[in-house]
Amino acid sequence: MTTPPHRTRLTFHGPLSEARAGALVQRLTRHRPTTVLDIGCGSGELMLRVLAAAPEATGTGIDLNADDLARGRKAAADRGLASRARFLEESATGTPHGPADLVLCVGSSQALADRLPEALGELRRLVGDRGRVLLGEGFWQRTPTPDELSRMWPDASATDHPDLATLVDLAVAAGFRPEWTETASLDEWEQFESGYLADTEVWLAEHPDHPLAAETRERADRHRARWLTYRGVLGLAYLTLVPVAAR
Repeated sequence: MTTPPHRTRLTFHGPLSEARAGALVQRLTRHRPTTVLDIGCGSGELMLRVLAAAPEATGTGIDLNADDLARGRKAAADRGLASRARFLEESATGTPHGPADLVLCVGSSQALADRLPEALGELRRLVGDRGRVLLGEGFWQRTPTPDELSRMWPDASATDHPDLATLVDLAVAAGFRPEWTETASLDEWEQFESGYLADTEVWLAEHPDHPLAAETRERADRHRARWLTYRGVLGLAYLTLVPVAAR
């Protein structure tokens, strides 16, 4: 049975452009990391790019999605990085895979702890004193209305995310200084969310009477309605964080 393709148009599982990814890799490898830890790595695209730019580094990606990890292993092998990249199917909660010179945590702080302050504390534990953390974290660009919240994800609440200033303050309180603060643009969000659904939408147009069409259409329509609701309301910050050395 033909099934709808999924996410074949996405390079990164998030609103991240090629230009921003290149700048991030350049900044994150400036201090020549030799160990990289990727929390909630998915297929590990950003980690693999870091390893390509830092030839002395080895990387460990942690995720619970076996399919994404398999794609990461294949990509590493295709790029000649298999000997320097490992992908582990396990929980990141209390992970022993640290400290590392560079910790990537993009859209995955919930894998470390339920609350952001505790997740930031875990990131501080997992990075070496001279290392760096890349934190990709959601924030409210403005306070969502009750109607908007009702049309986002299930049980969405205004307390699900801080504003940007509070997010940076939380990172400072956890023992970091923000080397760089940047946020995903609206274009990056639209590229990501459109790319996430594009294959499915084309498949639905070509297979309207397929046995899987009704449930696939309902799922796609629900996802589109949610992201068009949080469009311009939910932001994603990319914070390059420097740990404060222990006194």
